[in-house]
Amino acid sequence: MQVFRGFRHPGVAPACALTIGNFDGVHRGHQAMLGLLNTEARLRGLPSCVLTFEPHPRDYFAQLSKRPELAPARIGTLRDKLSALAASGVGQTIVLPFDTRLASQTPEEFIQHVLLEGLGVRYVLVGDDFRFGAKRAGDYAMLDAAGEANGFDVARMNSYEVHGLRVSSSAVREALAEGRMSDVQALLGRPYAISGHVVHGRKLGRALGASAPGRNDGFRTLNLRFKHWKPAASGIFAVLVHGLDDHPLHGVANLGVRPSLDANDVNAGRVLLETHCLDWPVHLGEEGAYGKIVRVELLHKLHDELRYTSLEALTAGIAKDGRDARAFFASAHAETRRQTTRDRI
Repeated sequence: MQVFRGFRHPGVAPACALTIGNFDGVHRGHQAMLGLLNTEARLRGLPSCVLTFEPHPRDYFAQLSKRPELAPARIGTLRDKLSALAASGVGQTIVLPFDTRLASQTPEEFIQHVLLEGLGVRYVLVGDDFRFGAKRAGDYAMLDAAGEANGFDVARMNSYEVHGLRVSSSAVREALAEGRMSDVQALLGRPYAISGHVVHGRKLGRALGASAPGRNDGFRTLNLRFKHWKPAASGIFAVLVHGLDDHPLHGVANLGVRPSLDANDVNAGRVLLETHCLDWPVHLGEEGAYGKIVRVELLHKLHDELRYTSLEALTAGIAKDGRDARAFFASAHAETRRQTTRDRI
């Protein structure tokens, strides 16, 4: 999949089949829409294209009004969104900066300058609640009329439901906030995951719980920055880590702002996914993970973030979380074996 920041690039296809949206989480409803888009694109001999926005429009208006509470919690990073779009078979994605200029465009200007002149649309697929243009004045009827006048087809896809539940980014955010990770997986069609480069931290974890002073064999962690200040999930999780070894590694992770650490933390103020592999790969040594791109699947929430009053209490808390994560994986493994046995009978 080709990715472009804006549409004024020579590599952007001169004509396309397009869908428009924020696609936060790229859940099963999004996936169904992308599947239909790809089918319609093939029938027309066109590349399929997604037009998405960064920042999220509601982020922009929350900042403009100085009311951060209006910004939606972010399900995934831009990296993970683009990865999921690529996995859905999309030919190209245009990431359009949502700024004052775009926010002030009338619906008519958006159709003319972005859809027609910028992307050469021949087919546009939108959701049943699609609105566009300044003050969200544009709707499906307006877009459909513009298609009739300018020679492009317009289609609308109704809500996608799983067991009677409407699949939406809001439903995913609610499930993440409540720690219902099995429901999140059902809504996404895959385990919830965060990926990124492993970055340096204070290297405090390796000293905590070390077998001896100076050994640095304690709770080594993989630090991934979640590049949004308001993640939809937070807390302590049992996780699977992909990208460090030939097989996924069991781990326990903290997603949040680490309230027990002081302001001198190198990542202070940033949302961090801090993951401790329960069995550290020996071949990595102490420094071998830095710079690698890993994907961490958050499978089960253990508890919310806690503030510990001392490093000793923090060490004990991390050790307990590790034991609880091991218990989760042992239980999950036992259930898998029971299910396999039942299937054979």
